[in-house]
Amino acid sequence: MKKTISIAVFVCAALCMTAMLHSCACNNENEQKTEIKMENKIIEEPEFDIITNMGTMRIKLYSKTPKHRDNFVKLVAEHFYDSLLFHRVIDGFMIQGGDPYTKDTSKVALYGQGGPDYTIPAEFVSEYWHKKGAIAAARKGDMANPKKASSGSQFYIVQDENNCLHLDGQYSIFGETIEGLDVIDRIAKVPTDRYDRPLQDVRIITIKPVEPEIPEEATPADSTSTAPQE
Repeated sequence: MKKTISIAVFVCAALCMTAMLHSCACNNENEQKTEIKMENKIIEEPEFDIITNMGTMRIKLYSKTPKHRDNFVKLVAEHFYDSLLFHRVIDGFMIQGGDPYTKDTSKVALYGQGGPDYTIPAEFVSEYWHKKGAIAAARKGDMANPKKASSGSQFYIVQDENNCLHLDGQYSIFGETIEGLDVIDRIAKVPTDRYDRPLQDVRIITIKPVEPEIPEEATPADSTSTAPQE
């Protein structure tokens, strides 16, 4: 998800410019630079609404796991997650979704095995941990996947951090839930079968990017030094 800001380029044809015009041009340039910096900061950690039939969760993706972030952004733009199920739900642990097989009820036996035809290299960041609402990538086990590469699309959301802390450093955490923690609890409590599949559909209706709020006027800081006021 990228939101760009168009920048007007001014060409001054007059050979003699007044000091006032020169000052205005500098101010415009400074304002544009300020807006760009603010925009870049927003893009680094985009937010999304995961809209399900049991409520909406707002998530934020982390800047220090760019491969996972960019892949998720790409899949959302392609509407990859629309209509997929949370196919694995364990109360007191986590909820898992993102398998394209879950669009087809005839492939129930394959739920948990689907995804795009690629994996994502592991991105372990020590400051990210399995707190409640953390979003991490699912993956194949160590025997088949010694480098701990992530699934191209499947992810899980932590419900109970106390039962997930042992996963730190084993699965790539690339985001967190910033609103809707109660929705995670609601989904986690859905009755399941012996394979941890919900007995009622818990469906991702769609995932929508949250438009960043950009101030109408981004004024650069005054260059005059002043002492802090008591």
